[in-house]
Amino acid sequence: MNQNIKQKVKEYLRKPGSLIMFLLVILGALITISSMIYLVVYILINGIPFINADLFAWEYNSENVSMTPAIINTVIVVALTLLLAVPVGIAAAIYLVEYAKRDSKLVKVIRVTTETLAGIPSIVYGLFGFLAFVIALNWKYSLIAGVLTLVMMVLPTIIRTTEEALLAVPDMYREGSFGLGAGKLRTIFVIVLPSAVPGILAGVILAIGRIVGESAALIFTAGTYAAVPESLMSSTRTLAVHMYCLLSEGLYMDQAYATAVILLGIVLIINWLSGMAAKKIGKEK
Repeated sequence: MNQNIKQKVKEYLRKPGSLIMFLLVILGALITISSMIYLVVYILINGIPFINADLFAWEYNSENVSMTPAIINTVIVVALTLLLAVPVGIAAAIYLVEYAKRDSKLVKVIRVTTETLAGIPSIVYGLFGFLAFVIALNWKYSLIAGVLTLVMMVLPTIIRTTEEALLAVPDMYREGSFGLGAGKLRTIFVIVLPSAVPGILAGVILAIGRIVGESAALIFTAGTYAAVPESLMSSTRTLAVHMYCLLSEGLYMDQAYATAVILLGIVLIINWLSGMAAKKIGKEK
């Protein structure tokens, strides 16, 4: 161990640039971890004391400021968005990897497009959804307008992560399947996709995190009505939008911090469950 340390010290003395980069990486990691710990602790300290039964009343009003409708709405929005985005995203990735020529100009254009769309701020998606769905299609502030906007937001992430997961599957798996007489479609669904499930789940987890924490796009499309939607055309608000509304009103700051604690807990639970599922699937393989 001491010899390894001495060798590292000598290497850094010979190459000061490597030492500087190493220190910058360590500094960046410390700043990131410290910022995360500070934010979590700050939210917990300010939010936990104000969590009470009134916040979980079935109906929202100005006295209890219940978050129950927002929690239900969040689950509905996540489910509908994934129901639409995941099949389309996986199908697009399968086409790019398994059917299209990997070095074709079309594939390159699609990859550049998806990477560009993944980096667009959510407020831009919100404005597009407002103009396209709320105004042009006259759907007004509705659940379906918010869901379709979120679908456009998370599709690039799902496509790119699924594509990388499929590319990571060794070609020998495909060749072995073809050698045993399996067709293209059977090989994809029986051999390739099961092997790529952990990577695909990673993309779905990222998509869920973005959906749960999204507020800007939904304010312009789904609206801020604090009730469980009666139909796809009803206005609604998710937990993130609910917290934003409480903060913007300035009258329910304590309840807003309590909502942030619940939102943080939901995100952690979703990530934990998804991680457990990915590990279980990985062990079975």
